[in-house]
Amino acid sequence: MILTTILYFRMRAHQGCVTIRYTAPLKTVFISETFGYKELSSTALKLLEILYDYEVENSPVFFHVFSNGGFMLYRYIVELLHNDKQFSSLRVVGAVVDSAPGSGNIRGALRALTATLGPRISPVLKYILLTLFAVSVFLLRIVLYPMTKFIHKNHYDAVGDRPPAWPHFLLYSRADQVIRHRDVELFMETVAKKGVPVHSCDFASSAHVCHFRDFPEQYTRKCRDFLVACMKDSEGPEIKKRQYVQSQ
Repeated sequence: MILTTILYFRMRAHQGCVTIRYTAPLKTVFISETFGYKELSSTALKLLEILYDYEVENSPVFFHVFSNGGFMLYRYIVELLHNDKQFSSLRVVGAVVDSAPGSGNIRGALRALTATLGPRISPVLKYILLTLFAVSVFLLRIVLYPMTKFIHKNHYDAVGDRPPAWPHFLLYSRADQVIRHRDVELFMETVAKKGVPVHSCDFASSAHVCHFRDFPEQYTRKCRDFLVACMKDSEGPEIKKRQYVQSQ
């Protein structure tokens, strides 16, 4: 399973993209976020600071986010761009979201954790971990969430309540057994009502984060076309180039 956020920046000297890839650790995604520990917030800060280390803060920035793990990190990046003035010069032009976001799906979360643990772990230990995880998610993210959300919203609600202004392209599948397609579709409706340009593609038959594997040509073409369209939209007067989340 891939739990990744990728940042693309277009360099002035090249017609390609410089890419930074980050994969969120197992503990952070399944434990820290469940209990409301914001470990990924510091990671998001470091990733944004890397853009300045590469001296590409004035170049277009593009996100490619995979699964809920990547979307959890994306949530903190968006919040930093909302609130931290040191990143106000960054020019984000768009984001592709693959197999995310999902919310309140215990069965899907258990499938994701099972796939991540792999076959090498002992069956007894796996059963214990899955049971503890299921109980924790059920209590903290479903039963008590109407109260705990005032302390720590989940990634789904955090981005949905205050989305960034740049265009989003959501790639999902009705055959995904980890992320429910209706969660993705509801998220699209929510952010679209707030003026965010939203595009989507339902691959219908591919499994979780397997859209590229099953439909490589279609996937590549759609992502490339979306990136090109975002770049074109960002051209023109300088005031239109910078899609600040603060404008929301």
